[in-house]
Amino acid sequence: MSTRTYRRFDPWRPAPVREQSRRQLIDGHYFTVEELALSSSESETFKRLILREKHGDTIGVIAQTADGSIPLVEQYRLPSHRWTLEIPAGHARLEHEKPLDVALRKLKEEAGFDAAHVSQFMRFLNTPSFSTQHTSLFYATDLTATDRTAIGPESPRSNVRLVSPAEAYDMVIRGIIIDAKSIIAIMRLHDGLRHPKTADSAQ
Repeated sequence: MSTRTYRRFDPWRPAPVREQSRRQLIDGHYFTVEELALSSSESETFKRLILREKHGDTIGVIAQTADGSIPLVEQYRLPSHRWTLEIPAGHARLEHEKPLDVALRKLKEEAGFDAAHVSQFMRFLNTPSFSTQHTSLFYATDLTATDRTAIGPESPRSNVRLVSPAEAYDMVIRGIIIDAKSIIAIMRLHDGLRHPKTADSAQ
């Protein structure tokens, strides 16, 4: 296999398909589902379902207490019928809620902490083959314990576990933590994640 590069990678070059029609099938709280009819020079018209995220990015927060511990939340997930360990995460309630505000709210609601310093360090596409969903990851420090609220009807009695970065990394390697955003955040922390010099402050 040749390693020669023939052209510079351009994610915004013209699309190889043309949209013929679009109709909305489902209008949910966080997502809509649309059916698209498309065509290309290589095939006749074909259809795809697209899951479109509402109100901006999904937010994930990896936080560290004064002793370096990471709060992980036990959540029951209906689609997979299992409990997971995840970093605090969620969506904006309304279109005008900013990602930083969502990060602070979810850290308090799910893990029971306020944070004096929060900064975004990554943004990625979750499932680019059928969804527009992006996740923005934040790093939070200078934590203060506060009251947490119930996450929702799926996990009314969820628990928060405080683990060391080494323990979190080991749980990723052993397949105990299987949530993608949590894996990415923990691996970045293991690789030496720190607040960027241009970090936004929650103060």
